[in-house]
Amino acid sequence: MVRRGDILWADLAPRSGSEQSGRRPVLLISNDGFNCTSAWRSLIIVPLTTAVQNQSPTTVYLPLGTANLSRESLVLGHQITTLDRAKLFHRIGSLAGLYLQQVERAILRALALP
Repeated sequence: MVRRGDILWADLAPRSGSEQSGRRPVLLISNDGFNCTSAWRSLIIVPLTTAVQNQSPTTVYLPLGTANLSRESLVLGHQITTLDRAKLFHRIGSLAGLYLQQVERAILRALALP
């Protein structure tokens, strides 16, 4: 069972343009009511990148080792998307509350919500 805040490997192909693609870590942000219901196929995620030099108000920096990540990474709050759960693979780890709150704020900024 996957839960909100989990970081998982996912297959983001096919994508286009500047969207993150390929096999990469993603952060699961959908409500656990959906996440824990196997009949609910689409889950809400935000991708991660190791291009940490591209920080912005809509990204959250994760140091090496955070949630068992093998590289320092950025959560890309401005690339929120849905993904079929069949594209999710191995669980890497889970974000602690403070990081998850930072991601929530980054997503709110990306969507211009208060």
